Amino acid sequence: MYKINFEKPIHVHFIGIGGISMSGLAKILLKEGFTVSGSDNKRSPLTEQLEAEGATVFYGQKVSNIIDGIDVVVYTAAIHPDNEEYKAAIEKGLSMLTRAQLLGQLMTNYDMPIAVSGTHGKTTTTSMLAHILLAAGTDPTVSVGGILHAIGGNIRVGNSEIFLTEACEYTNSFLEFFPKISVILNIDEDHLDFFKDLEDIRHSFRRFAELLPQDGYLVISGDIERFEGITDGLNCKVITYGSDSSMDYAAVNILHNELGNASFDFVKKGTFVRRITLSVNGDHNVSNALAALAVADLLDISAEDACAGLKKFRGTKRRFEYKGEVDGITVIDDYAHHPTEIRASLLAARHYPHREIWCIFQPHTYTRTKALFHDFTDALSYTDHVILADIYAARETDTLGVCSEDLAKELCENGVDAYYLPSFEAIESFCLEKCQKGDMLITMGAGDVVNIGEALLKP
Repeated sequence: MYKINFEKPIHVHFIGIGGISMSGLAKILLKEGFTVSGSDNKRSPLTEQLEAEGATVFYGQKVSNIIDGIDVVVYTAAIHPDNEEYKAAIEKGLSMLTRAQLLGQLMTNYDMPIAVSGTHGKTTTTSMLAHILLAAGTDPTVSVGGILHAIGGNIRVGNSEIFLTEACEYTNSFLEFFPKISVILNIDEDHLDFFKDLEDIRHSFRRFAELLPQDGYLVISGDIERFEGITDGLNCKVITYGSDSSMDYAAVNILHNELGNASFDFVKKGTFVRRITLSVNGDHNVSNALAALAVADLLDISAEDACAGLKKFRGTKRRFEYKGEVDGITVIDDYAHHPTEIRASLLAARHYPHREIWCIFQPHTYTRTKALFHDFTDALSYTDHVILADIYAARETDTLGVCSEDLAKELCENGVDAYYLPSFEAIESFCLEKCQKGDMLITMGAGDVVNIGEALLKP
């Protein structure tokens, strides 16, 4: 594998430079004095920002984008071998790195690389920890898989030895990393287009944990079923957190205010530390905050600084994000696209002021919908009304014989008020007709369902 010498900047080309993670890596290299070029299918705020910072961005992935002078090409898992640009780079004999390989090499450039993993909650927990690190004045470098207002985007380049990033299990990409502190938030059945089953996923997380050096730390949720199977025999130190006060770090006496925002007693090894107040809602965010607090404590950050950082965190883009109101109807957008995430978001919504809750759900990929079909219908039952949009295919083309109308039918058979509508325009008209003042309308999914709420809010 090609190794980058970060003391000798070269020309790096990104195929898919506009992605949330790829754009972040490109920004770091630009700050380090590298020449950066790349391509993406369409212009976006992220690509425009990269151009403003000195990157050359091509729109459309073509052979001609592989210009003279490129030293190494970086690509994502979404780029297939038949991609024109990828093939041209191979034919020219250029060195190639995956996004994960580049990120792993970047981590070796820092003394304290921190990787936050888990099937759910990575972006939120990374963002919470970023707020804590900023409040403590640690000047970290941060790469987050969402837009975080505190750092003005998805990347922050600092001047300390702390590097904080998300670590995604899909295609085992996090096995390319070199962390000193790793976090495992949860382990759930997902990405079954790559993994065989839950045991295969657990095995992948075990391998991720084994990457830690002897002087490293694994921070893991003790609420994960059979978590000892991940931790037994590791060389590193294992730190547990969760809902049980017997764990190293625990959250007890959880309460919610009138906006649904949570507060809890932060307990370390059975001893009360202080009351923590969050500016986000949901018990799942209590767990996320606890993981961030555990890492902060390992870094010798005071509980006061950690508390102040968490208090300032008001969420990231597309994570239970308040979008506005139309005719007295509150519009929220949420990225949840797995049954566990859906259930957590809908339970959190119950603590938020509302009359009735309408959830517009856009399933993400046929593979996930087929594999977790009954889990989806169960999770979606935690609301008053469900509207199903067509499945967002993402990287897939085969429908596997499943569709959103099937979900709507099963929900109705289970006594849930559910509807399937074939277009965003039809959904918008339906919502304007059915929703009443005081209702909450949540657009939910990892595709483009957010556009429905934004269209409704337009004057």
